[in-house]
Amino acid sequence: MAFGDYPAEYNPKVHGPYDPARYYGKADVPFGQVKLGELGAWFSRRNKTPNAIGGAISRAWWRWQHKYVFPKRAGIAPFFQITVASMTFFYLINYTKLKHHRNYKYH
Repeated sequence: MAFGDYPAEYNPKVHGPYDPARYYGKADVPFGQVKLGELGAWFSRRNKTPNAIGGAISRAWWRWQHKYVFPKRAGIAPFFQITVASMTFFYLINYTKLKHHRNYKYH
């Protein structure tokens, strides 16, 4: 699969129009329904290649877009979510500099 191609599992005759938020591979048990004893086997069945991880991130991005950004009457939620995510990200990357400015009690 090259950049911009459809996934190998996608068949337009079976699946209809392509949806970037959908996984076209073999269906498996959802993570929320996995029992603790089966967790290791469930993780071993995951595809851990860089392409698969990139595809999972891309599907998550498209699902978020379809849910919060693309509706006709989209609210202000995506702007707050991006703001909180960027605040958290910049706090984490600057944590080593910020921890030196803590206020300590000396008595």
